[in-house]
Amino acid sequence: MVGDKVSNLIIKLKNASKAKLATVSFPYTKFSESILETLKKDGFVKDFSVKAKKGLKAFGTLEIEVAYEEDGSPKIQDVKRVSKLSKRVYVKAGDVKPLRSGYGLTVFSTPKGVMSDKEAKAEHVGGEELFRIW
Repeated sequence: MVGDKVSNLIIKLKNASKAKLATVSFPYTKFSESILETLKKDGFVKDFSVKAKKGLKAFGTLEIEVAYEEDGSPKIQDVKRVSKLSKRVYVKAGDVKPLRSGYGLTVFSTPKGVMSDKEAKAEHVGGEELFRIW
């Protein structure tokens, strides 16, 4: 996987949920782990764990459990990468808005860490708009 790791992560999650897979693995990075923490808080990921190689977390993988609705439909319907490697998109604290009347989630990279649109609004911080997921 070369290039944009955030795009690779969210597309892998979307494809795994559409294919009805229970789990998916992804190379470990601290940034990916913090994104997954945010997605887990909002129910888009059931759970995840870090599988370290030779005791070194940096060379490990993230084992991600994909979340589904009670009727078996995937929680993740679609994703959209907003800020790309070629064009970064930043949002001021006052311009943070909910996505799809609160049914979706916008993930931001802020000075206080990776957080959802709800958390960013509560903390009164803006930052780089990474992606939208619904």
